[in-house]
Amino acid sequence: MDKRSLAQMAQRFREAEQRTEILRQELAVAIRQADADDVPQKDICEATGYTRQQVRRIVLAGDSEGDAAGTT
Repeated sequence: MDKRSLAQMAQRFREAEQRTEILRQELAVAIRQADADDVPQKDICEATGYTRQQVRRIVLAGDSEGDAAGTT
């Protein structure tokens, strides 16, 4: 492994991290929309592989963001 190859691998890794963050945010939006559409939490968990607690945190975080946006 030379320096150039290592730098390319590191760059690919950073790009993958960025894509992952974007997808994580998109999934959170989709989870909040499913919750708003009254999809049962059990179904959200099954579809995403997240626990009920993780789903609750995502939904509540979205509620907090909405509250903060409404106060400005």
